[in-house]
Amino acid sequence: MRALTDLLGRRDWMGDVRMKLLAGPILILMILSMMILPLPPFALDMFFTFNIALAVMVLLVSMFTQKPLDFAAFPAILLFTTLLRLSLNVASTRIILMEGHGGGDSAGKVIEAFGQFLVGGNFAVGLVVFLILVIINFMVITKGAGRIAEVGARFMLDAMPGKQMAIDADLNAGLIGEDDARKRRAEVAQEADFYGSMDGASKFVRGDAMAGLVIMVVNIIGGLLIGMLQHGMGFGDAARTYTLMTIGDGLVAQIPALVISTAAGVTVSRVTTDEDVGQQMISQLFVNPQVLILAACVMGMLGMVPGMPNFVFLFFTALLGGLAWWLMRREESAMAEQEISAEPPPPPEAPEASWDDVQLVDTLGLEVGHRLIPLVDHRQQGELLGRIKSVRKKFAQDVGFLPAVVHIRDNLELGPNTYVISLKGVEVGRGDAYPGKWLAIDPGQVSGHVEGTATTDPAFGLPAVWIDTAQREHAQVYGYTVVDAGTVVATHLNHLLHRHASEMLGRGEVQQLLDKLGEDNKALVEDVVPKAITLTTLQRLLQNLLDEEVSIRDMRTILDTLAEHAGQQSDAASLTEVVRVALGRSITQQWFPGSEELHVIGLDANLEQVLMQAMNNGGALEPGLADTLMSEAEQALSRQEMAGEPPVLVVQHSLRAVLSRFLRRRLRHLAVLSQAEIPDDRTLRVTSTVGARG
Repeated sequence: MRALTDLLGRRDWMGDVRMKLLAGPILILMILSMMILPLPPFALDMFFTFNIALAVMVLLVSMFTQKPLDFAAFPAILLFTTLLRLSLNVASTRIILMEGHGGGDSAGKVIEAFGQFLVGGNFAVGLVVFLILVIINFMVITKGAGRIAEVGARFMLDAMPGKQMAIDADLNAGLIGEDDARKRRAEVAQEADFYGSMDGASKFVRGDAMAGLVIMVVNIIGGLLIGMLQHGMGFGDAARTYTLMTIGDGLVAQIPALVISTAAGVTVSRVTTDEDVGQQMISQLFVNPQVLILAACVMGMLGMVPGMPNFVFLFFTALLGGLAWWLMRREESAMAEQEISAEPPPPPEAPEASWDDVQLVDTLGLEVGHRLIPLVDHRQQGELLGRIKSVRKKFAQDVGFLPAVVHIRDNLELGPNTYVISLKGVEVGRGDAYPGKWLAIDPGQVSGHVEGTATTDPAFGLPAVWIDTAQREHAQVYGYTVVDAGTVVATHLNHLLHRHASEMLGRGEVQQLLDKLGEDNKALVEDVVPKAITLTTLQRLLQNLLDEEVSIRDMRTILDTLAEHAGQQSDAASLTEVVRVALGRSITQQWFPGSEELHVIGLDANLEQVLMQAMNNGGALEPGLADTLMSEAEQALSRQEMAGEPPVLVVQHSLRAVLSRFLRRRLRHLAVLSQAEIPDDRTLRVTSTVGARG
């Protein structure tokens, strides 16, 4: 028994498959037969009715689908329905021209009903109605649906590579399996095919509308000629008879065409969600009570205008107002039920620590008090932002590498006028600035006194006074250097950038310098790094130069020198001295721009001999000698600055590195040069001597 049941079920399934396979060919044969074979009026009525039912079914299916691919057969259905209407037009034209002289239902009951009942037997009214339907279908619905399909196809094709990449990314990340990826790729391809087919299929309906107009003209003219010449009808009778039949035929074809066009517009204009078109319209159009209340107010005001149909407008006013009241009551009930049924929220659990909690320090930071926020707020045209950009650009041009971006934030724990400059999360500078006031700095040669708040210049430690705008001109006349608050902060930042340049130069900055030089000198870069020295050694060498305020802009000379000497010496300190000699002309130019005679500080011959002996004995200085050397250097530096000369000490090449490390611990602004770094075309003149009195 079970075997018999399975056999019968299998036969039923095979029968269903055969029916599905034969449905398309049967439909095509039926359409072709209607174009070729004459049909009796009853068969024509059946096919016209079937055409109307099919159009309604297509519209309903398009309304209830939730995404376009749920109705992927729509382009083919659009083609078949268009062919069906055209074949019916051919069959009806044949029977109208052959049997139309009999009038009445000679062309079928459906055509008669549309020609008599829908337009009241008035062929002029019917002609106008037919033309309006054609214009609506051709100019409005079909044209709009075609444009949407064209744009949708274009956007779908543009988005295909991104969607395919997203599928591959999910597959590579293990979020989906191979089967899911294959299915999603197929859906993407089907969407592109669907919108492309809809773009072309929309042209069928446009052509159908044009064909309807042509067929109507042919039927009317042909009917007049046949009625008058073959059947002896008068012009009026022939025009009335054939025109009404033609209009009925046109209406019975154009109404399903209009329904199909509407279905096409619904399909391509919908947005893919979990709801069909009807649900989307109801849930989004009648969901906001405020909108309904405003609409009711507008309709009510129109209903009270004299001469308007008051009952109709007031009826819709009451309808919209009642719907708004019902929606508000439903929302209140839902909120009340939610409050009653809602359980108290569980106490929040402390989140687990993650890598997102790790905050990396900023290379450069600027924190400001609340009164300095206008200086750094771009919405208030903060002038300090532009100054900081200029400082970074000038630093890059002078020193030779681009410093890190300055991250600015406010800090309520600071004083209202205090700012803090930090390097790698550590404070390196602090000062006060007063927006709206001016800082009058005393360079040491002022001729008068100005009233204000006494302070110290945060960059160079000079005595200064914060003054009001009214005293600015007086301070300038007395010889003060007057700057605004933004310039004070920017100058302080610039000073600290130069002072801590070596600490800001990391491996990333060194690699960027090599990459920039490699654009024009790739072979030189490859010969030096990493063949001759490592990137770490080069970084240490450049930091040594920056630590003594030597610019590293001339990277070509630096690498040329390293390519020549790196094989003989390997430590960064020795290579630094060799590079300094190669950069001697630019170092000298930095301290003595445009001077042929160099006024420098020198070492006493006896002290120089003692230092050379100490170097030969291991490099350690006796405490008494070290104190004497530091004291004598301070006095010589003071005399040099009093004379207005650069703070430069020139010593023998073998003593330069040791004396620079020792003296610059306290005398930070003292530059120690070796005699080997001075170009031959410059003349040295010792204007102050270290150790002359010791």
